[in-house]
This record gives sequence, structure tokens and C-alpha cells, in this order.
Amino acid sequence: MEARLANILSNYQGKREEVIPLLQAVQNEYSYLPQDAMLEIADFTHVPNSQIYAVATFYAQFRFKPRGENHVMVCRGTACHVSGAARVLEDVEEALGIKEGETTEDLQHSLETVACIGACSLAPCVMINKKVEAKLDKKKVQALFGKGE
Repeated sequence: MEARLANILSNYQGKREEVIPLLQAVQNEYSYLPQDAMLEIADFTHVPNSQIYAVATFYAQFRFKPRGENHVMVCRGTACHVSGAARVLEDVEEALGIKEGETTEDLQHSLETVACIGACSLAPCVMINKKVEAKLDKKKVQALFGKGE
């Protein structure tokens, strides 16, 4: 991890105003914010650790756990909501064995809900990485995650 982080830091000057771009760059590299990296950012920018953590927890874009190889986003927008998004979320949680906001132990899947993925005519839907899966029901969810009968 040290070489990867050193490479990221080499693109910055260590100024206080670089904290957010540094956090973004680290998250882009690791898919989350490792604690060691946050401590390094604090040292590099001369900003207290507590303030680095405060910034990272303030913004919803930052994660503190690794994202799965397959990032599953269940749409909770209006069209999906009225078409059964809550049920779809339950089905996905059951199929993956995790709850919203979690990642499977094997790091294959992470699960979150999003306000809208912009595919309202396909409701209810999920996005897995960059692919939209449409008009979902329990059977389709099970088939998506290899849990079909």
C-alpha cells in the first residue's frame, strides 16, 4: 500500500485545501478509505486526524469499507418505489446474504440503495456496476445472483 499511496501523494503539495481531492484519489485507488491512508493524509497536509475523519464522514461519497467487485445499487426513486423497490432490496439482501451498506466476505458484492439511477421506465431496477437490470421480481433477482432453482 505504501508505494501506491506515495504515488498519489506525489501529485499534491500537502496543502490543507487538497484534503478532499486527496481523499477522492485514495478512494479511487483503493475503492475505500483505509485508515492508514487517512493518517498519512493528515500527516501530509498537517491537518489533525480528527478533521480528516470529519471531512470524510461529512460527505456521502466516501466509504470506509472496501467496495465489492460487483457493486449493486438498488434504485429507490419514485418509479422504482411504487413498483416494489423495497421488495427488490429484500430479495437482493437475501440472495447475497448481506444488508444494505455491506460487502460480502469474499468481496464479490457490495450493496447500497440510491435515490435514482435514471431508468424509470425499467422499474423496479438495480444497477450492477454499470449495467441496469430491469423489471425485477424475486425470480429475476435469484437468477442474477446464481440463487435460482
